[in-house]
Parts: sequence; C-alpha cells; structure tokens
Amino acid sequence: MDTLLLWDKELFLWLNGLGSNTFDSFWMLVTDKRYTIAFYAILTAVMSKSLGWKNTLWMLLTIALLITFTDQVTNLFKNGFQRFRPCHDPEVMDIMRRVKPSCGGKYGYFSGHASNSFAMATFFITLFAHRFKQMRLLFVVAAFVAYSRIYIGVHYPLDVLSGTLFGLFSGWLFAKIYLRFIPSPI
Repeated sequence: MDTLLLWDKELFLWLNGLGSNTFDSFWMLVTDKRYTIAFYAILTAVMSKSLGWKNTLWMLLTIALLITFTDQVTNLFKNGFQRFRPCHDPEVMDIMRRVKPSCGGKYGYFSGHASNSFAMATFFITLFAHRFKQMRLLFVVAAFVAYSRIYIGVHYPLDVLSGTLFGLFSGWLFAKIYLRFIPSPI
C-alpha cells in the first residue's frame, strides 16, 4: 500500500507540474461547481421538453438524491480515511504547483467533484444515450472536471480515480432506479 501511495504522489507531482500560468484560469473555470451545475441545469431543461413535466420532476428528484448520496458517501470516505489533500500534505505541499488559493477541507480521499461529475454523466448517458449518441460526450466533460482537481492541486490521482469509479457506479444505480419507475423516459 505504501508503494501505491508513493506512486500516487509521484504521478500527482508530475501531472500537477505540467500546468502553466497560461491555462490556470481555464482549469479554475472547469473546476468551479457553478458552471457544472449550470451545464446540467441547461441539459435537464433541454431534456424536459421530451420528458414532460411529470417525468422531469421525477428526474429532478432522482438527481437530488443522487448528488446527496455521492456527497455523503464522499464525506464518509474523507473522514474515514483521513488522507491529506496534496495542498495540506507536508510531503508535497512545498514542492507542488498550487493554483487554487484556498485548499478546501483537510482530507481528500476521494474526490467529490469526480464522483459527482461522473455520477451525473453516467445518469444522463444511461437514460438518454440510446436516443442521443452525443450524450456520451458527457464523459469528456466529467473527465475534464476530474482532472482539474489534480491540476489545481487539491487531489491526488487516486482520489480522482476512486471518485470516478464511485460516480460511475452511483450514476448507473440511480439511473436504473429511475428507469424502474419511469421505464421509457423518452
């Protein structure tokens, strides 16, 4: 386990070190929750035209439960594992490239941004990709959000990978629950 964590720190320092001042503002926008929330709100509004108001309300309720679930489980893991974020880790905090002025909470395993982004992407893809092939591009959006956490210096790659895997599972699970009650959303 120690070897894995050492590799994770080395990979973090390499990936984080690839950044440059030219791209910092772009990655700060990508990592900002407000833009991700706005993006999915617009997507939900667009999909609501096909769903109708009743199915849209059920979808909004499911999304609220999904995000609550991923947030709460993420917090359980952070408090349970108590792995320092890189920007709080004495071993790397002085040699890393820190883009975000504030670091966030003390612990970072696993990434809530990665889990929420991949949960939402998976949820929408599971529900709508059979009809809208472009929906799969949501994984690109989620990957950008997940990587941004390494770029700005607040998560290790293993934090992001674990959050991604949990988000994939959560999004799929909640989509299946939704489909159980709304068998054919579109």
